[in-house]
Amino acid sequence: SSLLVLSWAALSPPCKRQREDMCFIQERSTGATGPPPAMPQQDSAPLTGGLCAQGPPNSAYSSNAAPAITQTDSRDKWSKKMDFLLSVIGFAVDLGNVWRFPYICYQNGGGAFLIPYILMAIFGGVPLFYMELALGQFHRTGAISIWKHICPIFKGTGFAICIIALYVSFYYNTIIAWALFYFYSSFTSDLPWTNCNNPWNTENCTNYFVKGNVNWTNYSRSPAEEFYTRNVLEIQNSSGLRNIGGIRWQLTLCLFLIFTIVYFSLWKGVKTSGKVVWVTATLPYVVLLILLIRGATLPGAWRGVVFYLKPKWEKLLETSVWVDAAAQIFFSLGPGFGVLLALSSYNPFTNNCYRDAIVTSLVNCLTSFVSGFVIFTVLGYMAQKRGVNVEDVARDKGPSLLFITYPEAIANMMGSTFFAIIFFMMMITLGLDSTFGGLEAIITAVMDEYPDYLTHRRELLVLGLVVVCFMGSLSTLTNGGAYVVKLLEEFGVGCSIIAVGFLEAIAVSWFYGIRRFSNDIKAMLGYTPGLFWKVCWVAISPAFLAYIIISSLLNPQPLTLFDYKYPDWSITVGYIIGASSFMWIPVYMVYKLVWTPGSLKQVRNIVIFGSVCWFCFYYGNLHIECYEE
Repeated sequence: SSLLVLSWAALSPPCKRQREDMCFIQERSTGATGPPPAMPQQDSAPLTGGLCAQGPPNSAYSSNAAPAITQTDSRDKWSKKMDFLLSVIGFAVDLGNVWRFPYICYQNGGGAFLIPYILMAIFGGVPLFYMELALGQFHRTGAISIWKHICPIFKGTGFAICIIALYVSFYYNTIIAWALFYFYSSFTSDLPWTNCNNPWNTENCTNYFVKGNVNWTNYSRSPAEEFYTRNVLEIQNSSGLRNIGGIRWQLTLCLFLIFTIVYFSLWKGVKTSGKVVWVTATLPYVVLLILLIRGATLPGAWRGVVFYLKPKWEKLLETSVWVDAAAQIFFSLGPGFGVLLALSSYNPFTNNCYRDAIVTSLVNCLTSFVSGFVIFTVLGYMAQKRGVNVEDVARDKGPSLLFITYPEAIANMMGSTFFAIIFFMMMITLGLDSTFGGLEAIITAVMDEYPDYLTHRRELLVLGLVVVCFMGSLSTLTNGGAYVVKLLEEFGVGCSIIAVGFLEAIAVSWFYGIRRFSNDIKAMLGYTPGLFWKVCWVAISPAFLAYIIISSLLNPQPLTLFDYKYPDWSITVGYIIGASSFMWIPVYMVYKLVWTPGSLKQVRNIVIFGSVCWFCFYYGNLHIECYEE
């Protein structure tokens, strides 16, 4: 009931409130179809404590209204336009484009998956991506303080975004540390995962690349798999989440080096990170091109390409395929994480964010598509070597595709050391770009929320954040750290970030108002968005996110990793982790209700007047003027 009350209160047109507000309705004198007359001029200083949206008045009241948010000299700015574009591309194009997209693609019938993927991108992912870029650029603030301009009662969404970004940093950087461990291990003439003669190997180790006519069974383990599980992770020393074992000092050192790079890339703001991404965002494309050419020359590569492109039309009738496509495009483009808000907030006010959204989205989707060829050519090669079908090659999704399947294929190529070095260098740079974006979202949000304390203390804030992220990652560096990584990936982000994205889309399109948001874009670009974008923002994109949430809740999948099945208590812990971020949204709503001046009776009056005013403004032949009492 509180949410319903707050929703109707927020839907009323923005007006400054002290104790009570009075809105009176006046009939249009001639029934003209033009916009209502301009509202009386209000003070520019925002009033805290209100439940309705604050900030610039609705541009629909006056076509000549100037935007309230202007560019200030005190805020950092990108040195070059390419710094911004490469930062956005670097964040959006991450490890998921290389491991998640190929796995989901061949899991859902190869080429048939591309149809729902493209449709979900057009009607769901790209509109949300465009929305966040426009919001950040217009309001020029981070994920927390932006809500005082949109709908203050949803400010808890900003805190939820920051907590989710912390959870991501707890496990995502550990995956980069694994890649750094592989990178160091690759500087040898004979890669350590090419044979079964190492101390960590077992009797199940089977090297089918050396021996002919090898009988591959369910108990067989490749040298690459045992190197990953028994040498990098040392998972044999952990029995599961109840006993995750000790901390691996080698991985701890790798993670320390990763966070050192992150700190010195972020400590001075976008002027330093904007230079770093010229390397970290472009190098992966050079490596992908090299690996694509090499993969295309491997025997059996055509089998993987055929499986990748040949559609199985019957798969389109399965709901899970559409859910996977929607989830993939959402996590790939990254709306809802607060990163796009932060990065675009450093743009000039008149920057063409529409063109940026289209270009970066296309680059992201094309990168996923090309990465599929890079992966599937190698899967076809391995399938021919093993004498099995392509879909039977990779038994585990996620990091296993990058740390077992692909290294195994690289190890048996001519020039294996070179290809291993550049492959893991690509993984490190892909991961670093996304880490830069995720932590910058937290930094920008916190600094914009507390500017008086942190404006000149960015270096200390970044140092403190990096230390917190490093300490929070220690559990993922243990022998059973892979189990913790999987748990955080599924529950720390998962439905929580999708729900946050859903609320953000609803708050902007319905509460802030699509008409108002369109006029904000017009103030920046000189033209309003077309009907397609408005329909997507109001209806299709929220429905797209709601579809993912409902499907995930109705069809929960059992959580497993390797041969370990997660116990029921760990699933409960996972839900608690997910709730620990999302809970701040209703908590802040209750706080706002309790501490906003006025009685519940006055809140009821605001709801009634706001409901009538909103209904008449949008649906009636009337207009509204709001005055302070």
